[in-house]
Amino acid sequence: MSEIIFIVENSDEGGYSAKCLGYSIYTEGETLDELKENVKDAIKCHFDVYEEGK
Repeated sequence: MSEIIFIVENSDEGGYSAKCLGYSIYTEGETLDELKENVKDAIKCHFDVYEEGK
């Protein structure tokens, strides 16, 4: 399994942003918990991964 690494920074508009190294993935969130969930969703969308039953 490969690692996917993100740089997390405070956003100028408030909240946080996450930028992936090595892939074109970028997302934002108001809190770190929200950002974590948004990162998971962004990875699923980028790699076209869908969970069964949802």
